[in-house]
This record gives sequence, structure tokens and C-alpha cells, in this order.
Amino acid sequence: MKRHHIRLTDEAELDLARIYAFVRKKSASAVVAREYVARIRTFVGGFETYPERGSLREHIRPGLRVIGFERRVSVAFVVEPTEVVIIRILYAGQRFASVES
Repeated sequence: MKRHHIRLTDEAELDLARIYAFVRKKSASAVVAREYVARIRTFVGGFETYPERGSLREHIRPGLRVIGFERRVSVAFVVEPTEVVIIRILYAGQRFASVES
């Protein structure tokens, strides 16, 4: 089975930092926030072996796929020949229009 390298863009890493800060503030717990972000990272890591998931959103960007995670997060990514590029990790209704960059 072919394995893809997982690469998060700088913007996706920033998204995770923002999600961490938001969850930490709302839950008043660094542990809860860390565990939530860890679950997101584990989910994204699963694209290594099964990358072609989610719904295609060609009208936003060619090859763009979007998949939900735990009802609050949407992961926007593209599958390339050897890697999966995580473009954005959007929380609680953030707009997809910003993934065009």
C-alpha cells in the first residue's frame, strides 16, 4: 500500500494554534486543548494511507478536498502524487473562501 507524506502548511499550523487557544480559553484546561489538537493531528495522520477521502471542492480550488472532524472542524487538503498537503484546518464555521491562497 502506497504511503503519502503529510505536510501541513504554515496556515494550517496556525489554525491548530488558534484552535488550541480557543479550546483552552473555553474549557479553562490546557490538557483538554492539547488532547483536542492531538486528536486532530491523529486524524490528519490517517491520510498517510487513505488520502482520497472527503468531498471534492473543485469550485474553490482544483483538487481540493474537505472532510469534517468531530462535527466542529473541517480539514481542507489536496492529494499530490507523494504527499497530502493540509491547507487549512477550519474550526466552527470558518469560511472556505480563505483556502484559495
